[in-house]
Amino acid sequence: MSDANMPPHGSDELRAIVERDEAELVFDAFDLGDAWRLGVMLREAAVDRGLPLVVGIVLNGQRVFHAALPGTTPENDRWLERKTNVVLHFHRSSLGVGERFRARGQDFAEARLDPATFAAHGGVLPITVRGTGVVGAVGVSGLPQLEDHAFVASVVRAHLAAR
Repeated sequence: MSDANMPPHGSDELRAIVERDEAELVFDAFDLGDAWRLGVMLREAAVDRGLPLVVGIVLNGQRVFHAALPGTTPENDRWLERKTNVVLHFHRSSLGVGERFRARGQDFAEARLDPATFAAHGGVLPITVRGTGVVGAVGVSGLPQLEDHAFVASVVRAHLAAR
């Protein structure tokens, strides 16, 4: 789904999509092998679509997958890290956190978290394991935030369906 096809920020429809993604994209288990397979799947999907993305997966506090594709810069790495920090702090998708603040009429700055370290912009999902909780994060940076979110959600959904 492209940014143009996504509902606007602050809409009930967008919040419903994000909440559905967070509820449905849950793993039965997730280990280093899963991280590698999912990371490669994300990278290959980005290459196939010609997308300039940085892909990253963090598991138990350790970056276990990283790939930078043509058209990205170190700034994309910084955005990915900041969005990942939001997911690991709030245990929600980075877009979901941003939308929660917008729904309350608040700016994310009200969270009183360092903006050099945290960004509530779409593109990173929690790696939630059924019966365990959030064990990591998977995401991308390089497209507009709604497109980043839609891309990651679609590939994670395909990964889960293939298991």
